Amino acid sequence: MNGGALLPYIPETVTVHLGPPGSDAPNVTVPFVDYIKNVASSEIYPTWPDAALRANILAQISFTLNRIYTEYYRSRGYPFDITNSTASDQSFVYGRDIFDNISQIVDEIFNTYIRRENSVVPLFAAYCDGVQVQCNGLSQWGTVPLAEAGLTPFEILTRYYGGDIRLVRDAPIMGNTESYPGTALRLGNTGNEVRQIQQRLNRIRRNFPAIPRIRNPDGVFDNDTDAAVRAFQQIFSLTPDGIVGRATWYAINRTAAAVTRLAELNAEGIDPEEVISSQPENLQEGDAGIGVRELQYFLSFIGTFNDFIQPVSIDGIFGQRTRQSVEDFQRTYGLPVTGIVDTATWNTLFRVYRSYLDSLPPDYFGVPVQPYPGTPLRIGSEGEDVATLQTYLNRVSEVYPSIPKVTPDGIFGQNTAQSVRVFQGLFGLPVTGFVGAATWNTLANTYRDVIEN
Repeated sequence: MNGGALLPYIPETVTVHLGPPGSDAPNVTVPFVDYIKNVASSEIYPTWPDAALRANILAQISFTLNRIYTEYYRSRGYPFDITNSTASDQSFVYGRDIFDNISQIVDEIFNTYIRRENSVVPLFAAYCDGVQVQCNGLSQWGTVPLAEAGLTPFEILTRYYGGDIRLVRDAPIMGNTESYPGTALRLGNTGNEVRQIQQRLNRIRRNFPAIPRIRNPDGVFDNDTDAAVRAFQQIFSLTPDGIVGRATWYAINRTAAAVTRLAELNAEGIDPEEVISSQPENLQEGDAGIGVRELQYFLSFIGTFNDFIQPVSIDGIFGQRTRQSVEDFQRTYGLPVTGIVDTATWNTLFRVYRSYLDSLPPDYFGVPVQPYPGTPLRIGSEGEDVATLQTYLNRVSEVYPSIPKVTPDGIFGQNTAQSVRVFQGLFGLPVTGFVGAATWNTLANTYRDVIEN
């Protein structure tokens, strides 16, 4: 599909990776219809009521189309559309037998999918078996009693995905098309693809101000666009030739999505005086304040990379949505699903957060800066994160000489605390002498500006 540039369609084929995303397992390309038949035969039982089968198959179709339409894997450099790892995607057993009644149903509805009322994107129709694994999406076994009670497939789907879903029927069938237009874009080109790149570069520059603004994103590849493309390429270690080839196209698309979801988390942020301890007391629905905001920050960050974690706002209020997100996290990472954030949940949150940070490429955030390490730094803290903090302070002090230089020894002592306090005072932050998310992000962004200029 075309990464959101065109309306969704049914691709002729699907390329499936027969293993987890990063494994060296083989890829197989199969007809889309055969893929859905395989998934349905692998995940649900042919003896279930017809309405339950159809509801499940519609969820499987929509899930698949979402992966393809958003180019979830291809935009990350993988040569496939989806995996057969149930930790990430759907079960697909290459070469398995297909149940006859499931085959007939898929033939009838393979070009029907679910979307939200105000969206064209196929719904990311999360689901689980509802017995061994619980989730906030569709419960496969749960569809059976609903069908036996007389609900239609659509009514069953609304029970799980809400009343604002719609079914798109008779979607067109087309050959597989990736979002990259096929030929490189350069100075003098015109068209919708150029406008798309211009709009995304302007969005990216809000987080990477070294990229010049494109003053008139009208679909004409002008000098402004050329300059913005070259700056983007320079920041992200691409050949700075001003030409949007395949690598630059996908880098721009990936980065636009990332800064929209990830960098805006930092904008919501956590005030430094609020991040008092690295492990607040147990939290549960009805709580509010310091610890809840930190919890929501971690959940939101992790949810950027894991679609099975429900999005949550950083508002400091532990409501139903936060509880559901906590339960999603606990379920995904093998913890007791209580909705209560205890010591084990906090420890796993920190571990998962760090694992995602460590897996990001060095140029993910532009000029190499580290995002907030996950726990506040203060007098007595030691390690690489403290050394990074001290390096940032020393480089920023070259432009702001009132900030005292410190020895980058990885030990947070009185001198480092004083340097932090001066920085906080200069940049309008509460002068606390310890480093939470807001102080870290402000310092990292200032360091980036110093390096780039």
